[in-house]
Amino acid sequence: MMVERPQYLAKITRSLRKVPVTALLGPRQCGKTTLARQVASQHASEFFDLEDPIDQARLQNPSRTLGRLKGLVVLDEIQLLPDLLPILRVLSDRRPLPCRFLILGSASLELVNKSSESLAGRVRFVDVSGFSLSEVGTRKQDRLWLRGGFPDSFLARHESDSWKWRENFIRTFLQRDLPQWGSQVPAAQVRRFWTMLAHVHGGLWNASEIGGSLGVSPPTSRRYLDLLTGSFMVRQLQPWFENLGKRLVISPKVYLRDSGILHALLQIPEQRILESHPKYGSSWEGFAIEQLLQQHGEGDAYFWATHSGAELDLVLLRKGKRWGFEFKSGDAPTASKSMHIALEDLGLEHLYVVYPGEQAYSLDEKITCLGLADALKLKLYATEA
Repeated sequence: MMVERPQYLAKITRSLRKVPVTALLGPRQCGKTTLARQVASQHASEFFDLEDPIDQARLQNPSRTLGRLKGLVVLDEIQLLPDLLPILRVLSDRRPLPCRFLILGSASLELVNKSSESLAGRVRFVDVSGFSLSEVGTRKQDRLWLRGGFPDSFLARHESDSWKWRENFIRTFLQRDLPQWGSQVPAAQVRRFWTMLAHVHGGLWNASEIGGSLGVSPPTSRRYLDLLTGSFMVRQLQPWFENLGKRLVISPKVYLRDSGILHALLQIPEQRILESHPKYGSSWEGFAIEQLLQQHGEGDAYFWATHSGAELDLVLLRKGKRWGFEFKSGDAPTASKSMHIALEDLGLEHLYVVYPGEQAYSLDEKITCLGLADALKLKLYATEA
């Protein structure tokens, strides 16, 4: 099965035309290299895999090696050689410009910060995730939800093969990738922390509670969270607050970004087990949020909650309008008092209740229940990058 990814290819192509350096950011093995090779095949290009000792040796004198190349230069796993970024700045300022650079990275926070400092005004970022529902098709929704979007997991011939791939991914990530990126935290400690996050997936972040369970201080717990966030494994969804007259929740919510990795950490190998698991509802919530953010953009995305109990799972701000989303795993969701409070307090343009089914129906004048595939087709007036 071949999954086409035309939206990413179009974004990369547009970026390459506009700026000297395009950075693809996303977790390891989410398809960045495949996309880069597809783009490179359309140009005169040179490809460097910075995990390959041979390619590392070729870059012993990077200014000289890169300076004489033309066309498109691809640098995969750029976070392994961050000292290349200042060199790319110098090479990007040449006129006429003999080549453009496509750099790929798997550790977002450090790479974004260093790239922004070294390549200010010269770089554009393209975030790459695993497969989305719009790419694989609505009929594969349950498969995508259970296995997650990593290509090798989703495309595996059997459930057991997908499960083994995810277990190996987690092990490799902990034992090889994190140390390569400079982490000195023992793999077993990060595994325990990651598993704890899986059990509070979709809940409010509480550094003291999780740190206490792990036997570390709240600042250390926070450092672990930032480590997993920076490597695209975890999403911190920030709260929206503007009404100072109400006591609002100000802690972020935490989600494991890939539903397949979540299920592996929770020991959920099959759909029937997922459907009876206590985290079934929050698993659907996290999966649907990731799909919506891939489709409608990650900027200006929040949740909203008050200490009196009113809450909304997702608020998207698009060109001055506010759109609300609530995620329900039941077969026939209904409107709630909390939804009406959110409509009024937030001044929402509309509120959508997204559930695993397919039938769309109205719950109120400004509340509509619809399936995830239809939610991805909504026109929210997002500004295209």
